Amino acid sequence: MTRQSRRTGSRTASLAGGAHAIDTGTCELVQDGTGGWLVNINGVPSSHIPSPHIALDDLRALEFGYMRWAASAILCRWSEKSEMLRVLHLGGGACTLPRYVGEAFPAARQVVVEIDGEVARLAREWSDLPRAPRLRIRVGDAREVVAQLQAATRDVIIRDVFAGDETPAALCTTEFLGDVRRVLVPGGMYIANCGSVRGLRAAREDCARTVEQFEHVLVVAEQATVKGRRPGNVVLVASDSPLDAVALAAKVRGGASTAVVLEGDGVRGFCG
Repeated sequence: MTRQSRRTGSRTASLAGGAHAIDTGTCELVQDGTGGWLVNINGVPSSHIPSPHIALDDLRALEFGYMRWAASAILCRWSEKSEMLRVLHLGGGACTLPRYVGEAFPAARQVVVEIDGEVARLAREWSDLPRAPRLRIRVGDAREVVAQLQAATRDVIIRDVFAGDETPAALCTTEFLGDVRRVLVPGGMYIANCGSVRGLRAAREDCARTVEQFEHVLVVAEQATVKGRRPGNVVLVASDSPLDAVALAAKVRGGASTAVVLEGDGVRGFCG
């Protein structure tokens, strides 16, 4: 267990469950029975604070499957802990994924954009997050922030923003994706988490727009979700450089996971 894991574990052990008023509604902290904590924002599972018995650079620290898929996509392209990745997270919650990336890549520089200032404050209170410049939390609107950023200044952009169970429309437009491409360096990676609670239509449309903007796109989801039999998360991985679908598929499979990775014609078929 790393020193960072021990510090976070100590703070995790002192947390107490209950509801907290935030700028956009209510945030609830619920113990998950394994020593970790589930963070629900306005009734929707948003983040997870892992058990102190799990090292934070272990993929098992990521309770949510879609976060493991996103982390796996990053690991497929960058494998050295010394990589000085510049990562932009759109949507923060309790900073579960930024915390993992910070442990997996200690030299990384990350910015989390979180629209709710109180959520950002609670994230710092509940977990020993790395301090600036390793991890900065910027309170603001994700769409506005991306539009203001300089070109070619990020290696990875992760979109994990929801209003309830839907991605805000402003983050699903061709114009937004154009700004994402502008901000990414050549060979950079865009990762988007799409919900499918109300069917796959929104995820399919999101994917179709992404295919228009990026030469290489992969779709990761549980097989039942792809077939429309069960709601779940759909993760899009996009880049202007080739993506290793075989390596990613090997990483996301395992245990009870039935996640599949679509590429090429499979992606075009998913767009429908």
